Amino acid sequence: MRLKVGKFIFIFFFIFFILISSFPSLAQKVYSKKDPLRGFDEFIVKVMEEWRVPGLAISIVKDNKVIYSKGFGYRNVAERLKVTPKTLFAIGSCSKAFTATAMGILVDEGKLEWDKPLRDFLPTFKLKDSFASERMTPRDLVCHRSGLPRHDMMWYNASATREELFNRLQFLEPNKDFRTTFQYQNLMFMTAGYLVGKITNSSWEEFVRKRIFEPLKMMNSNFSVEDSKKAPDFSLPYLKREDKVIEIPFRNIDAIGPAGSINSNVEDMANWLILNLNKGEFNGTRVISEASLNEIHSPQIIMSNIIREEELFYYFYGMGWAITAYRGHLFLVHGGGIDGFIAHVSFMPKDKIGVVILTNLSPNPLTQIISFNAYDRLLGLDPVPWIERVRKEEKRAKEEEEKAKKEKDKDRILNTSLSHPIDDYLGEYHNPGYGVLEVVKEGDKLKTVFNALEFPMEHYHYDIFEVHNEMFNMTIKISFFTDPKGNISSLSAQLEPAVEPIVFIKMPEKRMKERSFLEKFVGEYQLAELVLTVSIKGDNTLILRIPGQPEIELIPYKGTEYNAKNIPGVSIEFMMDESGVVREAKLKQPQGVFTAPKKQG
Repeated sequence: MRLKVGKFIFIFFFIFFILISSFPSLAQKVYSKKDPLRGFDEFIVKVMEEWRVPGLAISIVKDNKVIYSKGFGYRNVAERLKVTPKTLFAIGSCSKAFTATAMGILVDEGKLEWDKPLRDFLPTFKLKDSFASERMTPRDLVCHRSGLPRHDMMWYNASATREELFNRLQFLEPNKDFRTTFQYQNLMFMTAGYLVGKITNSSWEEFVRKRIFEPLKMMNSNFSVEDSKKAPDFSLPYLKREDKVIEIPFRNIDAIGPAGSINSNVEDMANWLILNLNKGEFNGTRVISEASLNEIHSPQIIMSNIIREEELFYYFYGMGWAITAYRGHLFLVHGGGIDGFIAHVSFMPKDKIGVVILTNLSPNPLTQIISFNAYDRLLGLDPVPWIERVRKEEKRAKEEEEKAKKEKDKDRILNTSLSHPIDDYLGEYHNPGYGVLEVVKEGDKLKTVFNALEFPMEHYHYDIFEVHNEMFNMTIKISFFTDPKGNISSLSAQLEPAVEPIVFIKMPEKRMKERSFLEKFVGEYQLAELVLTVSIKGDNTLILRIPGQPEIELIPYKGTEYNAKNIPGVSIEFMMDESGVVREAKLKQPQGVFTAPKKQG
């Protein structure tokens, strides 16, 4: 009997080993139950090489413990400095969930309510849509349903402060009705952070540091790339341009910080995942109530009513998190991207699994490919061929881009010329929402300077130029317009694709508001029987007084010509001799031009 049993066992194992050697996929599946991350390192290295990502760090959390934390590649390619789990990367929009959590903590303390009018907390809040201004709530700020499209070019690389950006919101054009449509919106998250600072009489940064970073032991995380550059272990940013990977400068986005300025490493971010998986507690310390965290993790608005991949469900947005299902498992996720960095933070609440991936190349698809592969392994599922799918999608996108390039000039009219000498287009142009756009001359061509970014301008046709924004991968047309006097008076630029082109009004030369320049015009002018008096009011406001009429404020127009405020078609031009002395003024009205010599002495 023993011989028969022994023979049976031998035959069984002999057949078993033949089977698994003949079917490697079966061997992989059986082994994955014991060691799901076997071969994971090699998988990461493979995809990094294919997409030429210099450096990557990843941490995986399961059952509130870190089960995997590694760095791959280089944080500094030139100096061959390797990525470690402590290497700092920009996490971009993964910062948004921190802002929502900060608000949730204030809700717990009774200092904020999700559904009260925002103006109860920020009385000066104002959008162009008056209904949205009155009804906007703190909840609305952090779920992308304000009615505003992105308007990212308004803040990107701008020198404006957070408060200045907040005050400009009222001038931005909406394109959807309030609360009807999901539209990703960084400025509303910035406003949410501004709100946190106002309520706490400090700043968003200080509140997040004390109430989130410190209890989570996220001691290496910070809020500005300027701080990252002082750290002993940080990554440089890289960009893929024309199939080359190049180092690029850090982008400071401190003003928009609550929407995306946090820098962290995978060790710190693993603690953040544990907080979210552990219902608001970390190491026995409650940071946020379970009720508030449930609100943050709950769907607020649908993002897409299309299911693009069979493994994924419809996408919803909570507050700082996108919510869907991956292969039947509840899945919360948010990506982040800022110049040279792509981040991805995700977790499965019911399975107690979370993954954070930080990379130093933009753009790249690795964060999605690697995170899904990790979930497939940890859930014991057959791997989905995400590499092949991404390759196919990238090929399709490239074909579409090439097709668009061929069609973009179909409306171009050749052999046209400008309506004015090139110097007439120079100057500063202002929009109350977007700030100042300057047109300068470089050699015999024009160049646009906007938010300290420079873009060469290529003549397209007539008074229209074309500029290319490589970081946003946008080609923008700039159109110039003239006023009734025939002078270049404004330009428009399609800085936000979802609304009409943004109009910038040409600003007068700066000297036209300088007191030393204005003083030349002060005096009396004889117009027939009338004596006109020109004086300066305050520091730099020119005033015209005509007997028997209210005083008229003069608005700088061009050269030495000033328009009468609120009186269309009326202006006064001061005429100088060769020595710069004003000899007369020409009063221009719809009825004609009248000359008034200046009284001398």
